[in-house]
Amino acid sequence: MNDKPTKGTAHAAPGHALISIKGIVNIILLLSLFTAGVAFADGQTRPLSQRMAETAMTLWNNSAESDPGKPAKWTYDQGVVLKGIEGVWYSTGEAKYFSYIKRSMDRFVNDDGTIRTYKLEDYNIDNILPGRNLLLLYKVTGQDKYKKAADLLRQQLRNQPRTSEGGFWHKQIYPYQMWLDGLYMGEPFYAEYAATFHEDTAFDDIAKQFVLMEHHARDAKTGLLYHGWDESKKQRWADPTTGRSPNFWGRAMGWYAMALVDTLDYFPENYPQKAELVAILNRLAVAIEKYKEPKTGLWYQVLDKPNEKGNYLEASASCMFVYALAKGVRKGHLPGSYLGVAKKGYKGITNQFIKTDANGQVNLEGTVSVAGLGGNPYRDGSYQYYLSEKVVTNDPKGVGAFLLVSNEIETATKPPVGKGKIAVLDYYFDDEMKKDASGQMVP
Repeated sequence: MNDKPTKGTAHAAPGHALISIKGIVNIILLLSLFTAGVAFADGQTRPLSQRMAETAMTLWNNSAESDPGKPAKWTYDQGVVLKGIEGVWYSTGEAKYFSYIKRSMDRFVNDDGTIRTYKLEDYNIDNILPGRNLLLLYKVTGQDKYKKAADLLRQQLRNQPRTSEGGFWHKQIYPYQMWLDGLYMGEPFYAEYAATFHEDTAFDDIAKQFVLMEHHARDAKTGLLYHGWDESKKQRWADPTTGRSPNFWGRAMGWYAMALVDTLDYFPENYPQKAELVAILNRLAVAIEKYKEPKTGLWYQVLDKPNEKGNYLEASASCMFVYALAKGVRKGHLPGSYLGVAKKGYKGITNQFIKTDANGQVNLEGTVSVAGLGGNPYRDGSYQYYLSEKVVTNDPKGVGAFLLVSNEIETATKPPVGKGKIAVLDYYFDDEMKKDASGQMVP
């Protein structure tokens, strides 16, 4: 038998018909068209975290601009977006996400560890948040400039002005004031830095910030926390008796909730104050669930006034609450029943706020651009004030929060591949040590 294939045909296995070269080409073309169709479909069915990450990396090629049209500056807006991107990197392992984080930080971090546009002497606690991105980069790359930059932010916290009880002022220009926002801006970085570089005594100070904020801002009747508290009681927005601002702003409480679940990641397991923080989180979760809008599972701009004229469901606060509840359940800090609240809220977020444009880009609508207290022009914390700020599409704070909550919900809905299985490490044969970020030898 002649095994040499006939010209114009492909050699077939015994008992199979020969296929022409032309036939193979046609099959390849069909497979290519099929693959292209699958790729197009995949572009529409990929997890929302990945699709929103593409939006963020397209809108803000080098850094998240909190003030479009003006030169980019070191800002918390960028910090929250990059934490969301970090979660997508962890879930996919795709290098483009880490490269984006590094490129964004490298725009500001000089080789000597100084940070372009950052001023320590402003004592603005908002500026601490991007330090979390610095710690990630230092742990992954080992480049000293990231540690030096993180050290600079840690130095700010050492000298940050404080209330008489030891609570951080929100900014130098806002004396004697603690805002809910500031807990997310400062404490997760503070806790991660303390855990990374073994500043164990710092956890007392970290816990104190949450305890003081709850003590001074929590309303006993609703369980909600007021946006800010002025120890001096001199601000026009401050109640002359309590020092509290007059309303419950959704995103402010969202920052506080996220701060709790993220900070708890770094607390030593048996540290005395850890249980106190978990208790605060549980009290907060009760209020969060109580004030959700029943039909959509979302939350209002001003939390306790759903029927007041002009109030609206707000995207960033809803994302933050869902993130805190879902992560709190995953970490064992909250009862499992809150996962149902979180899943309903996430469905509401995707139905109400996520829109896909003609180019296939995913966009987040419904985020209030900003809200604050005091300043110039003066913000009095009134109901009318909170409704006066613009509602925008693809605000970086909202996009960052959506990335965080999407990562969390996608994790919660993945099949539990390792559940019930045990991995065993033989420490006799596999006993290895390495230096951690602080230079100490660890297993």
